[in-house]
Amino acid sequence: MTPRLAFTRRHVLAGLAGSALASRARAQATLIDRPARLVVGYPGGGATDIFARLYAERLAGSYGPSVVVDNRPGASARLAVEIVRAAIPDGTTLLCTPESVLTITPHIYPATTRYDGLTDLTPVSAVASVPFAFCVAAGHPAQSLEAFLRWAADQPEIPYSSPAAGSTPQLLAALFARQGGLRMTHVSYRGTGAALVDLGAGRITAFMGTLGDLVGPHRAGTLRMLAVTAPQRLPKLPDVPAFADLGLADITGETWNVMMLPAQAPARIVEGLHAAIVRAAGDTRLRARLESMEAAPITCTPDELALRLRAEKDRWKGIVQRVGFVADGD
Repeated sequence: MTPRLAFTRRHVLAGLAGSALASRARAQATLIDRPARLVVGYPGGGATDIFARLYAERLAGSYGPSVVVDNRPGASARLAVEIVRAAIPDGTTLLCTPESVLTITPHIYPATTRYDGLTDLTPVSAVASVPFAFCVAAGHPAQSLEAFLRWAADQPEIPYSSPAAGSTPQLLAALFARQGGLRMTHVSYRGTGAALVDLGAGRITAFMGTLGDLVGPHRAGTLRMLAVTAPQRLPKLPDVPAFADLGLADITGETWNVMMLPAQAPARIVEGLHAAIVRAAGDTRLRARLESMEAAPITCTPDELALRLRAEKDRWKGIVQRVGFVADGD
C-alpha cells in the first residue's frame, strides 16, 4: 500500500523558501535583474529590426530576464540614439543601430544632431555586417546598371530613396549620381517598406538599401537589383554585378550594425553584454538567419568598435565634403 504523505506547515514553508531560492538563482544567472529594452530607430520588419530581434531573443535569460525590441523611428534614426543617450546607464536600455547613424549622420545634419556617437554612448560590439544594393522596379526598362545610366542621361530628375535620409545607402547613391552625372533627388521615407511600395507603384524610380531587405523581392521578381556594393559579385547572387565590376570602385562598402549602451555604463555591464553578444553570434540558427539575408554575424571588442567608429566618422567627413552633400530633410 502506498504510504500517504503528510504536508505540515514546516513542509510548506520549506517549499516556499526553496522556490524563492530558485527564483533568486535564476535572477543571478542574468547580468541585470530587470527587463531590458533594445531601442531601434526604424520600423519593424527592416534589416536592423530583424538583427535586433535575433539578438534580443538570445540575450534574454543571459543578459537580462527579458530583452524587448523598442522600435522608435524618427529623425532619420537619430531619435533612437537620443533616447539611449538620455537613459540611465544601468544596462536596461540598449541601442542597435547601423554605424552610419553615429558616423555619417552628424556630418549630414550638423545643426540638428544632438549627440556625439563617440562620447555620448558606450561601444559594446558589432553584431552584423551587410552590403547594399541599388534597385529599380521590376517593370523599369533598364535591365542592367549600364542600361540605367543610358536611360537616366535623358531624365530631368530621378526620384530615389534609401532606408533613411543621411544613411550610408543615400550617400553611396549620391556618389553614384555624381560619378554618373545623374540628376537624382532623394525622397525620404520612414523605413524601407513604404519606399518599396512606392517603388513598385512608380512614385520613385530607384532605391539604394540594405541587401537583406532586397534579396527576397529581387528573387520574387517584384524588383530588380542592378548592382551591389560588395567588393565583388556575391556567389548567392550571380546575376547581380558589383559596382566595382563595372568600374565604379568608389561605390563599395558595407555597414556594421552595432550594439551600444549609454555613456558611463559600468564596466561589468559592458563586459557582460559583450560576452552575451559573442555567445549569441555563435548560435547556429542566428547565423543561418543572417546568412539568408546576405548578412554576416560579426563581433569585436568595445575598444575595436570605438576605433572603427572614429575612423569611419573621419572617412565619411571627407566624402561628404568632396561630394558636397546637403541634407534634404527628414
